Amino acid sequence: MVEKKKLLFVTQELDPYTAITEVSEVVKKLPEYAQSNGMEIRVLMPRYGVINERRHRLHEVVRLSGMNIIVDDDDYPLIIKVASLPGARLQVYFLDNDDFFKRKSGFADEQGNPYEDNPDRMIFFCKGVIETVRKFGWPPDIIHCHGWMTSLIPMYIREAYKTEPLFQNSKIIYSAYDTMMDSYFSDAFIEKASINNLGRANLDAYLNGNDVFLHKGAITYADAIIRGSEQLPEAVEQLIIESGKPSLAFHSEEEMLPAYMEFYNSMLVEEEAI
Repeated sequence: MVEKKKLLFVTQELDPYTAITEVSEVVKKLPEYAQSNGMEIRVLMPRYGVINERRHRLHEVVRLSGMNIIVDDDDYPLIIKVASLPGARLQVYFLDNDDFFKRKSGFADEQGNPYEDNPDRMIFFCKGVIETVRKFGWPPDIIHCHGWMTSLIPMYIREAYKTEPLFQNSKIIYSAYDTMMDSYFSDAFIEKASINNLGRANLDAYLNGNDVFLHKGAITYADAIIRGSEQLPEAVEQLIIESGKPSLAFHSEEEMLPAYMEFYNSMLVEEEAI
């Protein structure tokens, strides 16, 4: 029997739990489609306060909880919860912490002002994802990151966790969307993101001059890029082209699922050829 390929979805959003941007709709369809095409799936996302635990039947996974994640020299407990995706035989794992995710909205307050601690929340989530997968003991063949909040994961895996056996054969795909928060990030983000003794050079890819540019870092460290939005900023499009890495154009809703599956398979063929 051929072993199923393992596909890890890491997303900042997922319908029906959240509906903040187009990311929610894209990721709603992909996991079930990939599973129906013979892949083994895991999905990880933040557990925002807007997600009703009773309605969505979340419950804590005690064996995965209990870790502490360090952000800016402070320890924050990581709680893992799980629920079944409605209408699909899929489980979604939620990363929870009261300091970062209890509030009743995603990335901004009721007036539309981005939360000042969005960089800290992002660092907590990205590191928490990697530590959770290590606890799974589940080596993904493909890690597909969706949205700016996941953009540190390619660098963390390639640099901070480069000796971790679980990720030695993983291909990392980053989907770039046109919704970003990095214009509100200060340069303090770079120091905070320097986990596991990473040097400044590891984070330089996330800067454009003195400005934080999350897409730039993710594209630098990912193995392949998908255009998740129909229109991306010209600077992002230029980065994708200049990277020379495998990339996928934006596809309409009708074309998206088979196009993504073909792209996944092309990455797996490339992996087997090495």
